[in-house]
Amino acid sequence: MHIVNSLKTAKKRDKNCQLVKRRGKVYVINKIKPKFKARQR
Repeated sequence: MHIVNSLKTAKKRDKNCQLVKRRGKVYVINKIKPKFKARQR
């Protein structure tokens, strides 16, 4: 999982990426390609 300042660029990496808010943190998840996961710093 990448930890990034900006999730906007992480979301653009693949069309299946989606923004999710869990437990006060913002994540980018991708069910088809799990290597594109990211979390806001």
